Amino acid sequence: MTRAQREIGVLKSAVFVLSLIPLALLLLKAANDELSANPIKDITEETGIWTLRFLVATLSITPLRKITGWQRFARFRRMVGLFAFFYGFLHFTTYVYLDQFFSFEEILRDVAKRPFITVGFTAFVLMIPLAVTSPNRIVKWMGGRRWQQLHRLVYLVALGGVFHYLWLVKADTSRPLRYGVVLSVLLLYRMWDFFKSRGVGSRVKV
Repeated sequence: MTRAQREIGVLKSAVFVLSLIPLALLLLKAANDELSANPIKDITEETGIWTLRFLVATLSITPLRKITGWQRFARFRRMVGLFAFFYGFLHFTTYVYLDQFFSFEEILRDVAKRPFITVGFTAFVLMIPLAVTSPNRIVKWMGGRRWQQLHRLVYLVALGGVFHYLWLVKADTSRPLRYGVVLSVLLLYRMWDFFKSRGVGSRVKV
């Protein structure tokens, strides 16, 4: 094993451990009875916000790699994306199990009638194929181009997460709006990089 491989291994281990800290802190609060009078709400909100944070972090990796030139950023994109799905799964499971007690009739009614539930549920469903197709063997089977096209859904997932959060809060919308601004910047960068890579700007005559 080369020195570079060892460094990547250490960094990946560090990212893995750091990504589990939010869950560990939440479990610690629950064990010490430090949650609020509505613990289900606390768990739902905490897992939901970390889902959105990991989604934004996933989308930030490629811009950071291109801006800094540090190609190793790409090595962490898959792990960070899978942690986004992990916290999204916890968020969804909290709603289905702790909030609704597997009452699928109530869940379907919520999905149909409450916009923030509809958007959140849709975003989670879209995350499933992204997580399932993350292994290297699936990437090879699909082909790089089709895989990339599929994984562009992550932008739609993140946008759904922002609207889910925005429509959920009733008073202070500043927090979800901040995530919306960050996501907008990332989308604009993606569009700029797309046109730049195709030399659109260089073909425009002044």
